[in-house]
This record gives sequence, C-alpha cells and structure tokens, in this order.
Amino acid sequence: MSAHLIDGKAFAARLREKVAASVAILKAEQGIVPGLAAVLVGNDPASAVYVRNKGVQTVAAGMATFEHKLPAQTAEVELLALIAQLNADPAVHGILVQLPLPPHIDADAVINAINPAKDVDGFHVTNVGLLATGQRSMIPCTPLGCLMLPREHFGNLAGRKAVVVGRSNIVGKPMAQLLLRESCTVTIAHSRTENLAAICRQADILVAAVGRAEMITGDFIKPGAVVIDVGINQIEWEDRVRLVGDVQRDSAAGIAGALTPVPGGVGPMTIACLLANTLTACCRISGLEDPEGLAA
Repeated sequence: MSAHLIDGKAFAARLREKVAASVAILKAEQGIVPGLAAVLVGNDPASAVYVRNKGVQTVAAGMATFEHKLPAQTAEVELLALIAQLNADPAVHGILVQLPLPPHIDADAVINAINPAKDVDGFHVTNVGLLATGQRSMIPCTPLGCLMLPREHFGNLAGRKAVVVGRSNIVGKPMAQLLLRESCTVTIAHSRTENLAAICRQADILVAAVGRAEMITGDFIKPGAVVIDVGINQIEWEDRVRLVGDVQRDSAAGIAGALTPVPGGVGPMTIACLLANTLTACCRISGLEDPEGLAA
C-alpha cells in the first residue's frame, strides 16, 4: 500500500485564502493594510526567485509589499540602518531578511536588530526564547507549516511520538518546540546520532530536516507514520538536475501512512505561513486579536 501524499500546495492555497479573507476584513473594518518588507542582499538567483515569489503572493493576499534589493558589497552598517528604518515605519508590520547573507555581514546581528514584533521569520533571539518557554511569539514559517500538516492528518497530536532529524535553528529546534507544545513525546536526532534508523522507527511523526539527499530510507520509518520531508536537495539524475528531499520517496512510500513530496510538500507552506505571520504581526502591533485559524 502506497503512502498518502500530503498536498502542500493545496493546503497552502487554503491558508492563503484564509489570510486574504482576514486581510479584507481588516481593511474594511479598521482601514489597516498589513505590510511586508523583504530585504535581499546580493544576487543569489535562488534567493531572488524566492523573494519575488513572496512579493507576488503578498500582493495577491491584499497586503502591501516593500522590496529592498541591495548589492552584495553592502556594508553591515548600511543594512542595519535599513533595518532601523523599517522598524520605525508604521506601514511595515513584517520584516524578513533573506538568508544567506554575504560572509562579511553578521547574520545574527542583523536578525537581532529587527523589532521582535515585526520578526515574521521568527528568528530573533527574543522570539526563540518565547517559543522555548511556551509564550506567545512569532513562529518560524517552515516549522509552523510542518506542524499544520500532521495536525490535519491526526487531529490531536497529544501523546504521539515524534522524531525530528535535524538540529538547525531555522527548522529542527523550533520544530521540536512546537511538537512539545502539542504534547508530543519528542526526540531530536541528527546525522551523528547512533542507531538513527532505530530511533526514527519509533516515530508516529518523523520530520526529516537534516539537509542530506535521500538519507532517510524506508527502513527508518514506522509503518503508518506521517513523514514530513523538509529537505530540498539538487542531485544529478539522467544528465539533468532534479530536486529531491531528505527522504528516499520510493522506499518510504510503501511504509509511511502519509508523506510530503518534494517538491510540492513543505515548500508552499513556508510562504503561506509567512503571510499568516505578517497578518498576525499586523494585528498584534495594532492592538487587535490574533486572526483565527492561522497560527499554531
């Protein structure tokens, strides 16, 4: 029996519709337009495409978008000055700085210069601490999207065993915090974990975010488990390059109960959750209630 493929595109489309509907109400009732500022330093093609897609979807949701494209040689002090300007701009409710930054810029210094209330990526040390201590925070977009998918499959996640393979600040650590908040029993593993396959086989929910192409094979998976594949890796295949995840899809599909494909699984959820976070930030900054059904 083949695993159910979780359609991240369809789920993300539904989430974007909810965001757009809430934005329309916010405009009509409060006269407020949520605004998202995206900052891109340098000319990395993948980053440029990603920022452009964010801008298109922001406008489609009825929000204002502000794009700032800076040359790769931009000094750190110049970037920090721009962040200060965006922090002070009342039309901007969300700020994201596209990573990676050029090596001469301290990414941590830039991220922590963002007003935590406008940190829609959820990377600011204040938001990291709030999430870790169970308080209201801005939640990183990819983990937030990852959480929504097994929650739709299982409903209540309390008591489920979850294994997160990966320990990054962007996905692995916040993913574990979110699953703990759902009352899951959580194990964080990584590429150097001993007996990794045996540990993964205990999971009702397996999140693969290790950044190694097709590392997680079928023998890592508990029959019927929900497998969330966060990885996006390029490999050479039949004289061309194709995208694969951290999970070997063919071997996993015969064992897992549900599986996110790559592409088309977690990826679309990230931008949809960014829009949801921007709306949430706008409501909080404006002294309004959080929009219903958008946050974790």
